[in-house]
Amino acid sequence: MTSTQRPRAFRIPSADDSSAVEAVVTPSTVRIVEEPFEIVDAADGTPVPVAPKARAPWLSILFVALGGLVSLGVGLSLERLIADLFSAAPWLGWVALVLLALAGIAFLAIVARELGGVWRERQIEALRGRAMEAVATRDHSQAQSVVRDLAALYADRAVLKAGRQRLDTLGDAILDVDDRLGIAEHELLSPLDRQARNAIAASAKQVSAVTALSPRAIVDVAFVVFVAVRLLRRIATIYGGRPGFLGFIRLARSAFAHLTATGGMAVGESMMQQVLGLGIAARVSAKLGEGVLNGLMTARFGLAAMAVCRPLPFIREEPPRLIDVASELLRASTEEKP
Repeated sequence: MTSTQRPRAFRIPSADDSSAVEAVVTPSTVRIVEEPFEIVDAADGTPVPVAPKARAPWLSILFVALGGLVSLGVGLSLERLIADLFSAAPWLGWVALVLLALAGIAFLAIVARELGGVWRERQIEALRGRAMEAVATRDHSQAQSVVRDLAALYADRAVLKAGRQRLDTLGDAILDVDDRLGIAEHELLSPLDRQARNAIAASAKQVSAVTALSPRAIVDVAFVVFVAVRLLRRIATIYGGRPGFLGFIRLARSAFAHLTATGGMAVGESMMQQVLGLGIAARVSAKLGEGVLNGLMTARFGLAAMAVCRPLPFIREEPPRLIDVASELLRASTEEKP
């Protein structure tokens, strides 16, 4: 005969209930096994960290090797040229050496400017990251440090002198993190935000007007690229950046990444207004509708560049919206239509 056991109820004790742990009798047929932490994490939905795969930087090695070969070739060519000039006429060799020295000084100046621009951009990015961390962790000392660094960043701006003085009067006053950063944002960044918004609106209007009047599509594309490059440099300069070529490439990548990340939200916020405005403009003229569309694309890129170049996130100030620029753009386009 097969032996059977009657159903029994068990109470699972808590971790700090030692008396209950001693009182519980576990039958021999029941075995309690602790689950591995990986299984628990996976069941809870928390991703388990996986070690990144080590990959050989073949692309970087390729670029470094090609750069070294090009540098060796250029150096040998210059050495042979100077030697030939010295053999032909000594004064020509000396002239070539002087020109080489001037080229070397100019190259070092360009490298220093590029490195300075990249360092300035990283300083602004670090300042924005520290401000976001201070708001998230409610760190008052870090907020005070961010305000001091922000005032030092714009120490050479005469138009912001009054704002810096008002921030100095705060000193070590007891303020909330949001209030302290919001005051600094209002005093130092509000005038710069107005300049950036005006630059975005002006660039969008220029793109819209040129696109509506140009007869060739290649002219439209070239002008849009030119205005986007100029707008990015203008916004970076407004907020204290000094982008060279490398700094500009870095800013452009960040702006496009921000545009990709926030494009869906921007479309969801003002898609109906944009479609309505573009439909009205397209009924007036097909080229006018194309101009409005290109102007909206330029304005959206300008807003992304503004978010990337700004040293503080929008805390108390209202961030600019695309619908504001779109309404002005549509009004200006309809007024320019003969």
